[in-house]
Amino acid sequence: MSHAEINTIAVSWRDYLELCKPNVVALMLLTSLIGMLLATDQAVPMTVLIFGNLGIALCAGSAAAVNHIVDRHVDDKMARTLNRPLAQGRLKTEYAVIFALITGITGMAILLVFTNVLTAWLTLASLVGYAFIYTMFLKRATPQNIVIGGLAGAAPPLLGWTAVTGEIHHNALLLVLIIFAWTPPHFWALAVHRKDEYAKAKIPMLPVTHGEYYTKINILLYTLLLIVVTTMPYLTGMFGWLYLVSSLLLGLGFLYWAVVMLRSKGGNSGMKTFQYSIVYLMVLFAVMLVDHYFIATVTYIPSA
Repeated sequence: MSHAEINTIAVSWRDYLELCKPNVVALMLLTSLIGMLLATDQAVPMTVLIFGNLGIALCAGSAAAVNHIVDRHVDDKMARTLNRPLAQGRLKTEYAVIFALITGITGMAILLVFTNVLTAWLTLASLVGYAFIYTMFLKRATPQNIVIGGLAGAAPPLLGWTAVTGEIHHNALLLVLIIFAWTPPHFWALAVHRKDEYAKAKIPMLPVTHGEYYTKINILLYTLLLIVVTTMPYLTGMFGWLYLVSSLLLGLGFLYWAVVMLRSKGGNSGMKTFQYSIVYLMVLFAVMLVDHYFIATVTYIPSA
């Protein structure tokens, strides 16, 4: 095989991988994995741990591929998405459709065989919510698109939880609520930074339809709401003091950047807030895991 042929194959694989939005899926898998670990004080069965996350990842990748397919005609108008494989014509649309179908069906099959029906159906609902309801309709219909459509992206910790327990628990719904409240300030910060590009693509994001200042006020208000919501798992007894202190400190950091955005005119405050929001969520869920096992360890009294 020639060097050119090898390079062509490598590029093709990278393009298919990019269809799955691997960075986004990785964050979703982190929350689904932690959802699994929080669902029990025992070891998570290896089949559930591996195949549950694999099935969720494949379905999430399928939804992301549909997003690429639907948005291929506007992606070339935005710097952030200009180099996507469909926007650049490196992949044919029909190949992307086949890829989305294969990954979605495979993911569902894995969940049905190795986890349970509830997780499979909830994952399918999440896929449909993001790939079709949000991408095909809400994204172009209302500036509240990310608020309404954010529920689909908030599902992974619930999916991880149900993969282990086979039931919907109120603690798992609290995790969903946290991501649901996190999504608007997270995404609107990026939307402010990319406002001109969204306007060019004729996508009615909040800063395009209502202006930057109005969006920044909403980011601040949602950040305050997020701080309140993140205290709820402590108030219900799900987590202890370690989580409470950490969530408040992380929330104050988010609030700081929301205020910086509100007071700034131009600059990179939107992108910095967006970047902090990703770190915020990753650290918050990591702290949940530490608190869960820390509390379990210090409260465990060996039998005589």
